[in-house]
Amino acid sequence: MATKPTKKSTAIAIADAASWYCALVVVALILLGSFRENSIRDEPSVRRNQFLGRPCDEIYVVGEGETLHTISNKCGDPYIVEQNPHIHDPDDVFPGLVIKITPSKSRKLLN
Repeated sequence: MATKPTKKSTAIAIADAASWYCALVVVALILLGSFRENSIRDEPSVRRNQFLGRPCDEIYVVGEGETLHTISNKCGDPYIVEQNPHIHDPDDVFPGLVIKITPSKSRKLLN
């Protein structure tokens, strides 16, 4: 003879199913967060106050491996040395050096 499920056994089954559902949601959120964290690490690094969309603010901090020539090309400012009197030797540029950037108008129109 088949026994009818009692209210207590039905409640336990519902609670058990709910706890499994919550566990699956937590695992999914952890995995999603892990994938997102890895995708952020794979993007090019953002240095100091330089954003991906705006690589050259008015105040620019020289990064490792950069030269005045590469900064000039990147920012569209051919007169970096003239506008920064604290740079005595254009070859003596080092990471952390703060320089003023004034992009040319033609470069601003391209962005």
